[in-house]
Amino acid sequence: MPHFGPIAHAQPGDLFASRAELSLLRQHRPPRAGVCATAAAGAESLILADQYEDDEIHDDYFWYAGHGARDPKTGHQTADQTLDARNQGLIKSHETGQPIRVFRRVAPAGPAQFRYEGLWRVVAWEYVRGKSGYMVYRFRLEPLAV
Repeated sequence: MPHFGPIAHAQPGDLFASRAELSLLRQHRPPRAGVCATAAAGAESLILADQYEDDEIHDDYFWYAGHGARDPKTGHQTADQTLDARNQGLIKSHETGQPIRVFRRVAPAGPAQFRYEGLWRVVAWEYVRGKSGYMVYRFRLEPLAV
């Protein structure tokens, strides 16, 4: 069952050891996917892995490249992205304005691999030609005003 917004007492800056821990604590349920979303309900959470060529990260907003069609080793697009359930979920979140829990990969290995960045909203999205020449969905997220 989807849960939007904070879970338990997680605060921005909290560290998590692994994707398995995030999944176990239901902070970010998928053990591998970067987006936890359904087309009908929207996106609950996402992970910024800092490894995909079409992500664009700034201090007060970021563009998140959508799901699919990437080489897992290089982060480069290998085909056009499709409007799959995860990308539809991010579009749904744009429509509803529901908050998304954002986690950022801070280390590839070690005692703390992910940091909770707080609640963010999708404020815009686009389907554009990415750096490798393939069409990608990009979602602009901004922090939730507290």
